[in-house]
Amino acid sequence: MKRRTPILAAAALLSILISPAGAQIIDTPAQHAVIMDHTTGEILYSKDGAQPMIPASMTKMMTAYLVFDMVKRGELKMTDRLTVSADAWRRGGFPSGTSTMGLVPKDTPTIEELLHGVIIMSGNDACIVLAEGISGSEEAFAKRMTQLAHEKGLSSANFLNSTGLEDVGHVISAEDLARLAKLTIDDFPEYYKWYELPAYSWREYTQPNRNPLLGVEGADGLKTGHLEASGYGLTGSAVRDGVRRTIVINGMESMAARASEGERMLRLAFQSFELKTVAPENVVLPDQKVWLGQERVVPVSLAEPMLIAGHKAAFDKAKTEIVLDRALQAPIAKGDRVGRLVVTLEGRDPVDAPIIAEATVKKLGFFGRAIDGLSALISGDDG
Repeated sequence: MKRRTPILAAAALLSILISPAGAQIIDTPAQHAVIMDHTTGEILYSKDGAQPMIPASMTKMMTAYLVFDMVKRGELKMTDRLTVSADAWRRGGFPSGTSTMGLVPKDTPTIEELLHGVIIMSGNDACIVLAEGISGSEEAFAKRMTQLAHEKGLSSANFLNSTGLEDVGHVISAEDLARLAKLTIDDFPEYYKWYELPAYSWREYTQPNRNPLLGVEGADGLKTGHLEASGYGLTGSAVRDGVRRTIVINGMESMAARASEGERMLRLAFQSFELKTVAPENVVLPDQKVWLGQERVVPVSLAEPMLIAGHKAAFDKAKTEIVLDRALQAPIAKGDRVGRLVVTLEGRDPVDAPIIAEATVKKLGFFGRAIDGLSALISGDDG
């Protein structure tokens, strides 16, 4: 039976966790919104963030990730050339009236050039050329996108095309888009830098990068998206003072609203949320009662640092408790795991770390155990 010990006076721990007051609770006009801490992958804020949504051109993050992965595996080379089909030109080029790299039939761009067209120019033609050239059809390529997404833990993903153009059932959650951003940054730093290039040209056709966060302090990626059905969306990431945060918004009413809300959410991501490390040497935990031991209590401590992320306003309301694995009974050796320290912040899942015995407690002899058991019986203490 697990034993729970509230730490009502855990001043040593809470003094580490408490942050300055006055942080505002976040709200946003976005239909879907997420803030993620990059180091931990923790979702710090989520408004309908787990709900599958239409990602529009933010889909292209997965298109690029799949190609990066194939290059890494040796299935492709960045210098490989693919031929632009009439279908790719018609559905994704100038005739389509959608975002385009400006390709024309029989062009033979390299994989690297096509990826620049996808990432910077948001070219639907570039996506289709990659899909057709790699998998034979866009449908087959989209299935491979979904398969890889699921392998990487992006369980909400269901891709039906490589472009993000409207297709019933083509969805992914905002939280999974944030995780995809983390995967891209961590797995392919050499290619992630392409996301912050200001513009790209294919022959005489030049398109600027559409990410409105570029130029904002520390921002270096990733991707915008827009469809009538989805509204205006953005996945963005930035580093400030060595800390990286990623935001996702979707369902904004205009480009201007997307830009201003994206910048505001990024600012709040750094100003209103914190990531704190609680070191074992900085935490004093109460001694725990021991049954049938030569000592009545045993000192305990954190076995490892705890990493806790949350809204600053929630830290001063943090709840802490010791959850014992079972009632402690001698003998206990120094270093034995005896339970967990659990910290809960409002609106967050509990975070825990193991606690260990800081001393050895030997078992009582027969008469000592008998007296201890009798004392417990008289006092009515069942442990």
